[in-house]
Amino acid sequence: MSLNDPIADMLTRIRNACASKHRRVDMPLSKMKLEIARILKENNFIQDYRTVENEDGKHLLRVILKYAHGGQSVIRQTKRVSTPGLRKYVGAQEIPRVRNGLGMAILSTSKGIMSDRDARSSNTGGELLALVW
Repeated sequence: MSLNDPIADMLTRIRNACASKHRRVDMPLSKMKLEIARILKENNFIQDYRTVENEDGKHLLRVILKYAHGGQSVIRQTKRVSTPGLRKYVGAQEIPRVRNGLGMAILSTSKGIMSDRDARSSNTGGELLALVW
């Protein structure tokens, strides 16, 4: 199956799994998805992630979701900002603050994929991939 926007597919799979209260979600593996999962784990939005191989020999990214004490998902909402049809670039001074610092923005910069806090501290702008809160 060919996907036009694999990052939007990743965010939709996570959003749907959280809404259905699944413990984990699997998706096709790519380097960018692996980096996004790393950033989500560093910022405590997911519990863990790992790569697994299915019975067909294809590699998958398995994301273990994180829930609060009441069963509410830690990830409330995800939003894809820059799409293949309309790229959205921001400078270091224009990086948005998501939910007044409770959420985070994920950026693709010249120094790699990083969170909004890391991009601000390194004074680097780039493509605004997604917002998570």
